[in-house]
Amino acid sequence: MDKTTLKNTDPKNNTENHVPGTSSGKGDFSKGRIPFLILKLGLPIMLAELVVVLYNIVDRAYIGHMGDSSTYAITGLGVCFPLITLIGAFANLCSTGGSTLATIARGEKDDAKAQRMLSTSFTLLLLIGAALTVILFIAAPWLLELLGGDEFSLPYAVGYFRIYVIGTIPVLVSLGMNPFINAQGFPKIGMMTVIIGAVMNIALDPLFIFAFGMGIEGAALATVLSQSISALWVVLFLRSKRPPLRLQKLLIDKSQISGLLKLGATGFTFKVTTSITQAIVNIMLKTWGGPLSTLYVGAMSLNNSIREIMSLPNSGVTNAGQNVMSYNYGAKERRRVSECIRFIFLCGLTVNILMWAMILLIPGPIIRIFTDDPELIDLTIHCARIYFLAFPFMALQMSGQTTFVALNYPKHALFFSMLRKILLVTPLTLLLPGIGLGVDGVFWAECISQFTGASICFTTMYFVIWRKMKRA
Repeated sequence: MDKTTLKNTDPKNNTENHVPGTSSGKGDFSKGRIPFLILKLGLPIMLAELVVVLYNIVDRAYIGHMGDSSTYAITGLGVCFPLITLIGAFANLCSTGGSTLATIARGEKDDAKAQRMLSTSFTLLLLIGAALTVILFIAAPWLLELLGGDEFSLPYAVGYFRIYVIGTIPVLVSLGMNPFINAQGFPKIGMMTVIIGAVMNIALDPLFIFAFGMGIEGAALATVLSQSISALWVVLFLRSKRPPLRLQKLLIDKSQISGLLKLGATGFTFKVTTSITQAIVNIMLKTWGGPLSTLYVGAMSLNNSIREIMSLPNSGVTNAGQNVMSYNYGAKERRRVSECIRFIFLCGLTVNILMWAMILLIPGPIIRIFTDDPELIDLTIHCARIYFLAFPFMALQMSGQTTFVALNYPKHALFFSMLRKILLVTPLTLLLPGIGLGVDGVFWAECISQFTGASICFTTMYFVIWRKMKRA
Protein backbone atom coordinates (compact mmCIF):
# COMPACT_ATOMS: atom_id res chain seq x y z
CA MET A 1 0.00 0.00 0.00
CA ASP A 2 1.48 3.36 -1.04
CA LYS A 3 1.21 6.05 1.57
CA THR A 4 3.11 9.24 2.24
CA THR A 5 5.72 8.95 4.95
CA LEU A 6 4.70 11.37 7.69
CA LYS A 7 7.37 13.39 9.44
CA ASN A 8 7.51 14.36 13.10
CA THR A 9 8.28 18.02 12.59
CA ASP A 10 7.97 20.87 15.03
CA PRO A 11 6.52 23.87 13.20
CA LYS A 12 8.27 26.26 15.56
CA ASN A 13 11.70 24.87 14.82
CA ASN A 14 11.19 23.84 11.20
CA THR A 15 13.17 26.59 9.52
CA GLU A 16 14.91 24.18 7.17
CA ASN A 17 11.76 23.34 5.20
CA HIS A 18 10.15 26.77 5.28
CA VAL A 19 10.20 28.80 2.09
CA PRO A 20 11.21 32.40 2.79
CA GLY A 21 8.33 34.76 2.33
CA THR A 22 5.60 32.13 2.63
CA SER A 23 2.84 32.12 5.19
CA SER A 24 2.36 28.58 6.37
CA GLY A 25 -0.49 29.59 8.64
CA LYS A 26 -2.73 30.42 5.71
CA GLY A 27 -4.97 27.49 4.90
CA ASP A 28 -4.28 25.65 8.18
CA PHE A 29 -7.15 23.14 8.28
CA SER A 30 -6.07 21.41 11.49
CA LYS A 31 -8.11 23.89 13.55
CA GLY A 32 -11.79 24.76 13.55
CA ARG A 33 -14.97 22.74 13.04
CA ILE A 34 -14.80 20.37 10.09
CA PRO A 35 -18.27 21.18 8.64
CA PHE A 36 -17.48 24.90 8.81
CA LEU A 37 -14.09 24.47 7.11
CA ILE A 38 -15.49 22.30 4.32
CA LEU A 39 -18.44 24.60 3.67
CA LYS A 40 -16.23 27.69 3.82
CA LEU A 41 -14.04 26.17 1.11
CA GLY A 42 -16.83 24.32 -0.66
CA LEU A 43 -19.40 27.08 -1.09
CA PRO A 44 -17.13 29.27 -3.26
CA ILE A 45 -16.15 26.16 -5.24
CA MET A 46 -19.82 25.26 -5.70
CA LEU A 47 -20.66 28.83 -6.69
CA ALA A 48 -17.85 28.79 -9.24
CA GLU A 49 -19.00 25.44 -10.61
CA LEU A 50 -22.57 26.74 -10.67
CA VAL A 51 -21.43 29.55 -12.93
CA VAL A 52 -19.67 26.98 -15.15
CA VAL A 53 -22.84 24.93 -15.30
CA LEU A 54 -24.77 28.10 -16.10
CA TYR A 55 -22.28 28.79 -18.87
CA ASN A 56 -22.66 25.24 -20.20
CA ILE A 57 -26.44 25.57 -20.13
CA VAL A 58 -26.35 28.88 -21.97
CA ASP A 59 -23.67 27.70 -24.41
CA ARG A 60 -25.54 24.52 -25.34
CA ALA A 61 -28.88 26.32 -25.29
CA TYR A 62 -27.53 28.80 -27.88
CA ILE A 63 -26.24 25.91 -29.99
CA GLY A 64 -29.49 24.02 -29.50
CA HIS A 65 -31.52 26.98 -30.74
CA MET A 66 -29.52 27.80 -33.86
CA GLY A 67 -32.45 26.92 -36.14
CA ASP A 68 -32.73 24.02 -38.55
CA SER A 69 -29.14 22.94 -37.95
CA SER A 70 -29.40 22.91 -34.14
CA THR A 71 -29.94 19.16 -33.69
CA TYR A 72 -26.91 18.32 -35.84
CA ALA A 73 -24.87 20.97 -34.00
CA ILE A 74 -25.80 19.50 -30.59
CA THR A 75 -24.89 16.04 -31.88
CA GLY A 76 -21.59 17.39 -33.24
CA LEU A 77 -20.83 18.85 -29.83
CA GLY A 78 -21.56 15.44 -28.29
CA VAL A 79 -19.09 13.85 -30.71
CA CYS A 80 -16.44 16.29 -29.42
CA PHE A 81 -17.02 15.42 -25.75
CA PRO A 82 -14.58 12.45 -25.59
CA LEU A 83 -11.70 14.60 -26.88
CA ILE A 84 -12.62 17.57 -24.67
CA THR A 85 -12.71 15.18 -21.71
CA LEU A 86 -9.31 13.80 -22.75
CA ILE A 87 -7.80 17.30 -22.61
CA GLY A 88 -9.26 17.74 -19.13
CA ALA A 89 -7.66 14.45 -18.12
CA PHE A 90 -4.19 15.96 -18.47
CA ALA A 91 -5.21 18.88 -16.26
CA ASN A 92 -6.30 16.31 -13.65
CA LEU A 93 -2.98 14.50 -13.97
CA CYS A 94 -1.16 17.50 -12.52
CA SER A 95 -3.87 18.99 -10.31
CA THR A 96 -4.99 15.80 -8.54
CA GLY A 97 -1.49 14.61 -7.73
CA GLY A 98 0.24 17.98 -7.44
CA SER A 99 -2.22 19.88 -5.27
CA THR A 100 -2.88 16.91 -2.97
CA LEU A 101 0.81 16.19 -2.34
CA ALA A 102 1.55 19.90 -1.94
CA THR A 103 -1.24 20.13 0.68
CA ILE A 104 0.06 17.07 2.55
CA ALA A 105 3.55 18.64 2.51
CA ARG A 106 2.13 21.86 3.95
CA GLY A 107 0.45 19.83 6.70
CA GLU A 108 3.92 18.44 7.45
CA LYS A 109 5.26 22.05 7.44
CA ASP A 110 7.52 21.26 4.47
CA ASP A 111 6.85 24.36 2.35
CA ALA A 112 9.93 23.90 0.18
CA LYS A 113 8.67 20.54 -1.06
CA ALA A 114 5.22 21.98 -1.68
CA GLN A 115 6.73 24.89 -3.61
CA ARG A 116 8.65 22.57 -5.92
CA MET A 117 5.49 20.54 -6.54
CA LEU A 118 3.65 23.69 -7.63
CA SER A 119 6.36 24.64 -10.14
CA THR A 120 6.69 21.09 -11.43
CA SER A 121 2.95 20.81 -12.07
CA PHE A 122 2.84 24.10 -13.96
CA THR A 123 5.82 23.20 -16.16
CA LEU A 124 4.32 19.82 -17.03
CA LEU A 125 1.02 21.45 -18.00
CA LEU A 126 2.77 23.75 -20.46
CA LEU A 127 4.70 20.91 -22.11
CA ILE A 128 1.67 18.62 -22.32
CA GLY A 129 -0.52 21.43 -23.64
CA ALA A 130 1.85 22.24 -26.48
CA ALA A 131 2.01 18.61 -27.59
CA LEU A 132 -1.76 18.10 -27.42
CA THR A 133 -2.45 21.24 -29.45
CA VAL A 134 -0.43 20.02 -32.42
CA ILE A 135 -1.54 16.37 -32.31
CA LEU A 136 -5.26 16.95 -31.84
CA PHE A 137 -5.53 19.78 -34.37
CA ILE A 138 -4.02 17.59 -37.11
CA ALA A 139 -5.92 14.43 -36.19
CA ALA A 140 -9.30 16.08 -35.44
CA PRO A 141 -11.25 15.05 -38.59
CA TRP A 142 -10.19 11.40 -38.41
CA LEU A 143 -10.73 11.13 -34.62
CA LEU A 144 -14.15 12.79 -34.68
CA GLU A 145 -15.38 10.54 -37.46
CA LEU A 146 -14.14 7.54 -35.47
CA LEU A 147 -16.03 8.82 -32.42
CA GLY A 148 -19.40 8.77 -34.14
CA GLY A 149 -19.48 11.80 -36.44
CA ASP A 150 -21.57 11.24 -39.57
CA GLU A 151 -22.11 13.24 -42.73
CA PHE A 152 -24.52 15.56 -40.91
CA SER A 153 -22.79 16.13 -37.56
CA LEU A 154 -19.10 15.80 -38.52
CA PRO A 155 -18.74 19.28 -40.12
CA TYR A 156 -20.06 20.87 -36.92
CA ALA A 157 -17.81 18.70 -34.74
CA VAL A 158 -14.65 19.50 -36.71
CA GLY A 159 -15.50 23.21 -36.91
CA TYR A 160 -15.98 23.43 -33.15
CA PHE A 161 -13.09 21.25 -32.01
CA ARG A 162 -10.33 22.66 -34.22
CA ILE A 163 -10.93 26.10 -32.73
CA TYR A 164 -11.33 24.72 -29.20
CA VAL A 165 -8.04 22.81 -29.35
CA ILE A 166 -6.09 26.02 -30.08
CA GLY A 167 -6.87 26.99 -26.49
CA THR A 168 -5.51 23.77 -24.97
CA ILE A 169 -2.71 25.44 -22.97
CA PRO A 170 -5.02 28.04 -21.35
CA VAL A 171 -7.55 25.30 -20.58
CA LEU A 172 -4.89 23.15 -18.89
CA VAL A 173 -3.46 26.07 -16.91
CA SER A 174 -6.83 27.30 -15.64
CA LEU A 175 -8.13 23.81 -14.78
CA GLY A 176 -4.82 22.37 -13.58
CA MET A 177 -3.51 25.23 -11.43
CA ASN A 178 -6.74 26.54 -9.88
CA PRO A 179 -6.80 23.64 -7.36
CA PHE A 180 -3.48 24.95 -5.97
CA ILE A 181 -5.25 28.24 -5.21
CA ASN A 182 -8.16 26.54 -3.42
CA ALA A 183 -5.83 24.19 -1.53
CA GLN A 184 -3.95 27.16 -0.03
CA GLY A 185 -7.09 28.61 1.50
CA PHE A 186 -8.13 31.07 -1.23
CA PRO A 187 -11.45 29.63 -2.42
CA LYS A 188 -12.81 33.06 -3.36
CA ILE A 189 -9.87 33.65 -5.70
CA GLY A 190 -10.36 30.17 -7.13
CA MET A 191 -14.04 30.97 -7.56
CA MET A 192 -13.17 34.13 -9.48
CA THR A 193 -10.98 32.10 -11.86
CA VAL A 194 -14.05 30.19 -12.96
CA ILE A 195 -16.52 33.06 -12.81
CA ILE A 196 -14.38 35.36 -14.97
CA GLY A 197 -14.12 32.77 -17.71
CA ALA A 198 -17.75 31.68 -17.52
CA VAL A 199 -19.26 35.18 -17.47
CA MET A 200 -17.05 36.26 -20.35
CA ASN A 201 -18.10 33.16 -22.28
CA ILE A 202 -21.78 33.82 -21.68
CA ALA A 203 -21.32 37.38 -22.96
CA LEU A 204 -19.30 36.42 -26.04
CA ASP A 205 -21.44 33.45 -27.15
CA PRO A 206 -24.37 35.39 -28.64
CA LEU A 207 -21.99 37.92 -30.16
CA PHE A 208 -19.95 35.33 -32.05
CA ILE A 209 -22.71 32.78 -32.73
CA PHE A 210 -25.47 35.12 -33.89
CA ALA A 211 -24.20 38.69 -34.37
CA PHE A 212 -21.10 37.63 -36.31
CA GLY A 213 -22.88 34.63 -37.84
CA MET A 214 -20.13 32.18 -36.84
CA GLY A 215 -22.47 29.48 -35.53
CA ILE A 216 -20.85 26.66 -33.55
CA GLU A 217 -17.36 27.94 -34.43
CA GLY A 218 -18.29 31.15 -32.60
CA ALA A 219 -19.09 29.14 -29.47
CA ALA A 220 -15.63 27.53 -29.63
CA LEU A 221 -13.89 30.89 -30.12
CA ALA A 222 -15.75 32.36 -27.14
CA THR A 223 -14.53 29.43 -25.03
CA VAL A 224 -10.90 29.86 -26.10
CA LEU A 225 -10.86 33.59 -25.33
CA SER A 226 -12.58 33.09 -21.98
CA GLN A 227 -10.24 30.30 -20.87
CA SER A 228 -7.25 32.45 -21.82
CA ILE A 229 -8.43 35.21 -19.48
CA SER A 230 -8.99 32.65 -16.69
CA ALA A 231 -5.48 31.23 -17.20
CA LEU A 232 -3.97 34.72 -17.03
CA TRP A 233 -5.83 35.37 -13.76
CA VAL A 234 -4.45 32.13 -12.25
CA VAL A 235 -0.86 32.87 -13.25
CA LEU A 236 -0.97 36.47 -12.01
CA PHE A 237 -2.31 35.40 -8.61
CA LEU A 238 0.18 32.57 -8.16
CA ARG A 239 3.00 34.99 -8.99
CA SER A 240 1.77 37.58 -6.50
CA LYS A 241 2.82 37.86 -2.85
CA ARG A 242 -0.51 36.67 -1.42
CA PRO A 243 -0.34 32.85 -1.60
CA PRO A 244 2.07 30.88 0.62
CA LEU A 245 3.18 28.92 -2.46
CA ARG A 246 4.13 31.03 -5.46
CA LEU A 247 4.83 30.39 -9.10
CA GLN A 248 8.43 31.61 -9.25
CA LYS A 249 10.06 29.70 -12.10
CA LEU A 250 9.72 26.78 -14.49
CA LEU A 251 11.26 23.57 -13.19
CA ILE A 252 10.66 19.83 -12.97
CA ASP A 253 11.63 18.23 -9.66
CA LYS A 254 12.52 14.69 -10.72
CA SER A 255 12.30 13.43 -7.13
CA GLN A 256 8.59 14.29 -7.02
CA ILE A 257 7.55 13.21 -10.52
CA SER A 258 6.87 9.62 -9.48
CA GLY A 259 4.56 10.60 -6.62
CA LEU A 260 2.76 13.19 -8.73
CA LEU A 261 2.15 10.78 -11.58
CA LYS A 262 1.08 7.92 -9.29
CA LEU A 263 -1.53 9.95 -7.46
CA GLY A 264 -2.35 12.09 -10.48
CA ALA A 265 -3.04 8.92 -12.44
CA THR A 266 -6.29 8.70 -10.47
CA GLY A 267 -7.81 11.91 -11.83
CA PHE A 268 -6.19 11.29 -15.19
CA THR A 269 -7.52 7.75 -15.45
CA PHE A 270 -10.99 8.85 -14.40
CA LYS A 271 -11.10 11.39 -17.22
CA VAL A 272 -9.45 9.12 -19.79
CA THR A 273 -11.79 6.25 -19.00
CA THR A 274 -14.69 8.70 -19.22
CA SER A 275 -13.39 9.75 -22.63
CA ILE A 276 -13.10 6.12 -23.77
CA THR A 277 -16.57 5.34 -22.47
CA GLN A 278 -18.05 8.38 -24.22
CA ALA A 279 -16.42 7.26 -27.45
CA ILE A 280 -17.73 3.69 -27.16
CA VAL A 281 -21.18 4.98 -26.20
CA ASN A 282 -21.32 7.21 -29.29
CA ILE A 283 -20.24 4.32 -31.52
CA MET A 284 -22.82 1.96 -30.01
CA LEU A 285 -25.58 4.55 -30.30
CA LYS A 286 -24.65 5.02 -33.94
CA THR A 287 -24.62 1.24 -34.47
CA TRP A 288 -27.87 0.37 -32.67
CA GLY A 289 -29.82 3.60 -33.10
CA GLY A 290 -30.77 2.93 -36.71
CA PRO A 291 -32.37 5.92 -38.43
CA LEU A 292 -32.55 7.69 -35.03
CA SER A 293 -28.82 7.30 -34.30
CA THR A 294 -28.13 11.04 -34.62
CA LEU A 295 -30.96 11.77 -32.17
CA TYR A 296 -29.65 9.17 -29.70
CA VAL A 297 -26.18 10.76 -29.72
CA GLY A 298 -27.88 14.12 -29.15
CA ALA A 299 -29.91 12.65 -26.25
CA MET A 300 -26.75 11.31 -24.63
CA SER A 301 -25.12 14.73 -25.08
CA LEU A 302 -28.05 16.36 -23.26
CA ASN A 303 -28.00 13.76 -20.48
CA ASN A 304 -24.30 14.46 -19.94
CA SER A 305 -25.11 18.17 -19.71
CA ILE A 306 -27.83 17.52 -17.14
CA ARG A 307 -25.47 15.29 -15.16
CA GLU A 308 -23.05 18.21 -14.84
CA ILE A 309 -25.80 20.18 -13.14
CA MET A 310 -26.82 17.33 -10.85
CA SER A 311 -23.21 16.56 -9.81
CA LEU A 312 -22.42 20.17 -8.92
CA PRO A 313 -23.22 20.28 -5.16
CA ASN A 314 -21.56 16.94 -4.42
CA SER A 315 -18.49 17.93 -6.41
CA GLY A 316 -18.04 21.19 -4.49
CA VAL A 317 -18.22 19.46 -1.10
CA THR A 318 -15.85 16.63 -2.07
CA ASN A 319 -13.28 18.99 -3.60
CA ALA A 320 -13.24 21.08 -0.42
CA GLY A 321 -13.24 17.97 1.77
CA GLN A 322 -10.24 16.59 -0.11
CA ASN A 323 -8.13 19.62 0.81
CA VAL A 324 -9.17 19.50 4.46
CA MET A 325 -8.55 15.74 4.64
CA SER A 326 -5.11 15.97 3.03
CA TYR A 327 -3.95 18.69 5.40
CA ASN A 328 -5.16 16.86 8.51
CA TYR A 329 -3.67 13.60 7.26
CA GLY A 330 -0.31 15.35 6.93
CA ALA A 331 -0.80 16.80 10.44
CA LYS A 332 -1.69 13.30 11.83
CA GLU A 333 -5.18 14.44 12.92
CA ARG A 334 -6.88 11.10 12.26
CA ARG A 335 -10.17 11.83 14.00
CA ARG A 336 -10.59 15.00 11.95
CA VAL A 337 -10.00 12.97 8.81
CA SER A 338 -12.79 10.60 9.88
CA GLU A 339 -15.10 13.54 10.48
CA CYS A 340 -14.35 14.85 6.97
CA ILE A 341 -15.29 11.51 5.41
CA ARG A 342 -18.58 11.37 7.32
CA PHE A 343 -19.54 14.93 6.40
CA ILE A 344 -18.88 14.71 2.66
CA PHE A 345 -20.66 11.34 2.45
CA LEU A 346 -23.84 12.47 4.21
CA CYS A 347 -23.97 15.79 2.34
CA GLY A 348 -23.45 14.09 -1.01
CA LEU A 349 -26.06 11.42 -0.38
CA THR A 350 -28.70 13.95 0.70
CA VAL A 351 -28.18 16.23 -2.29
CA ASN A 352 -27.99 13.36 -4.79
CA ILE A 353 -31.31 11.95 -3.62
CA LEU A 354 -32.96 15.34 -4.10
CA MET A 355 -31.46 15.73 -7.59
CA TRP A 356 -32.45 12.17 -8.49
CA ALA A 357 -36.07 12.75 -7.52
CA MET A 358 -36.21 15.93 -9.57
CA ILE A 359 -34.89 14.41 -12.81
CA LEU A 360 -37.18 11.38 -12.55
CA LEU A 361 -40.31 13.40 -11.77
CA ILE A 362 -39.90 16.55 -13.90
CA PRO A 363 -37.31 15.93 -16.65
CA GLY A 364 -39.18 17.83 -19.38
CA PRO A 365 -38.64 21.46 -18.24
CA ILE A 366 -34.93 20.79 -17.66
CA ILE A 367 -34.38 19.23 -21.10
CA ARG A 368 -36.29 22.02 -22.87
CA ILE A 369 -33.61 24.46 -21.71
CA PHE A 370 -31.22 22.84 -24.19
CA THR A 371 -33.40 22.20 -27.23
CA ASP A 372 -36.79 22.94 -28.76
CA ASP A 373 -36.82 19.83 -31.00
CA PRO A 374 -39.88 17.86 -29.75
CA GLU A 375 -38.57 14.52 -31.03
CA LEU A 376 -35.23 15.01 -29.29
CA ILE A 377 -36.98 16.11 -26.08
CA ASP A 378 -39.18 13.00 -25.94
CA LEU A 379 -36.25 10.68 -26.63
CA THR A 380 -34.05 12.37 -24.02
CA ILE A 381 -36.76 12.06 -21.35
CA HIS A 382 -37.04 8.32 -22.03
CA CYS A 383 -33.26 7.84 -21.90
CA ALA A 384 -32.79 10.03 -18.78
CA ARG A 385 -35.12 7.89 -16.69
CA ILE A 386 -32.83 4.92 -17.32
CA TYR A 387 -29.52 6.78 -17.25
CA PHE A 388 -30.11 8.43 -13.85
CA LEU A 389 -31.91 5.59 -12.10
CA ALA A 390 -28.99 4.80 -9.75
CA PHE A 391 -27.67 8.37 -9.43
CA PRO A 392 -27.84 8.54 -5.58
CA PHE A 393 -25.13 5.87 -5.42
CA MET A 394 -22.65 8.31 -6.95
CA ALA A 395 -22.34 9.88 -3.48
CA LEU A 396 -20.70 6.62 -2.37
CA GLN A 397 -18.36 6.67 -5.36
CA MET A 398 -17.30 10.29 -4.86
CA SER A 399 -16.74 10.08 -1.09
CA GLY A 400 -14.79 6.83 -1.44
CA GLN A 401 -12.69 8.00 -4.37
CA THR A 402 -12.00 11.39 -2.76
CA THR A 403 -10.76 9.74 0.42
CA PHE A 404 -8.32 7.48 -1.45
CA VAL A 405 -6.91 10.50 -3.31
CA ALA A 406 -6.79 12.83 -0.29
CA LEU A 407 -4.88 10.32 1.84
CA ASN A 408 -2.48 9.34 -0.96
CA TYR A 409 -3.63 5.77 -1.63
CA PRO A 410 -2.76 5.81 -5.34
CA LYS A 411 -3.26 2.09 -6.02
CA HIS A 412 -6.78 2.07 -4.59
CA ALA A 413 -7.64 5.40 -6.20
CA LEU A 414 -6.40 4.20 -9.59
CA PHE A 415 -8.25 0.89 -9.37
CA PHE A 416 -11.59 2.48 -8.57
CA SER A 417 -11.09 5.07 -11.31
CA MET A 418 -10.84 2.16 -13.74
CA LEU A 419 -13.42 -0.15 -12.17
CA ARG A 420 -16.62 1.67 -13.04
CA LYS A 421 -15.67 2.99 -16.45
CA ILE A 422 -13.41 0.30 -17.92
CA LEU A 423 -14.41 -2.89 -16.09
CA LEU A 424 -18.15 -2.17 -15.81
CA VAL A 425 -19.52 0.52 -18.17
CA THR A 426 -17.52 -0.41 -21.25
CA PRO A 427 -18.28 -4.18 -21.24
CA LEU A 428 -21.91 -3.54 -20.34
CA THR A 429 -22.26 -0.97 -23.12
CA LEU A 430 -20.95 -3.52 -25.62
CA LEU A 431 -22.97 -6.43 -24.18
CA LEU A 432 -26.44 -5.20 -23.19
CA PRO A 433 -27.69 -3.94 -26.59
CA GLY A 434 -27.10 -7.40 -28.07
CA ILE A 435 -29.00 -9.39 -25.44
CA GLY A 436 -32.44 -7.95 -26.05
CA LEU A 437 -32.21 -4.40 -24.69
CA GLY A 438 -31.29 -2.79 -28.00
CA VAL A 439 -30.15 0.83 -27.91
CA ASP A 440 -31.60 1.25 -24.39
CA GLY A 441 -28.88 -1.11 -23.21
CA VAL A 442 -26.34 1.71 -23.63
CA PHE A 443 -28.20 3.76 -21.01
CA TRP A 444 -28.79 0.75 -18.72
CA ALA A 445 -25.01 0.19 -18.71
CA GLU A 446 -24.51 3.52 -16.94
CA CYS A 447 -27.21 2.76 -14.38
CA ILE A 448 -25.90 -0.70 -13.48
CA SER A 449 -22.29 0.47 -13.26
CA GLN A 450 -23.21 3.36 -10.94
CA PHE A 451 -24.84 0.99 -8.46
CA THR A 452 -22.17 -1.72 -8.60
CA GLY A 453 -18.99 0.36 -8.84
CA ALA A 454 -20.01 2.91 -6.20
CA SER A 455 -21.01 0.22 -3.70
CA ILE A 456 -17.68 -1.62 -4.06
CA CYS A 457 -15.64 1.59 -3.86
CA PHE A 458 -17.33 2.85 -0.70
CA THR A 459 -17.23 -0.54 1.06
CA THR A 460 -13.51 -0.89 0.37
CA MET A 461 -12.80 2.65 1.60
CA TYR A 462 -14.72 1.95 4.81
CA PHE A 463 -12.71 -1.16 5.74
CA VAL A 464 -9.32 0.07 4.47
CA ILE A 465 -9.44 3.63 5.84
CA TRP A 466 -12.53 4.93 7.58
CA ARG A 467 -12.90 2.21 10.22
CA LYS A 468 -9.24 2.68 11.22
CA MET A 469 -9.54 6.46 11.36
CA LYS A 470 -12.57 6.27 13.64
CA ARG A 471 -10.56 4.13 16.10
CA ALA A 472 -7.56 6.50 16.17
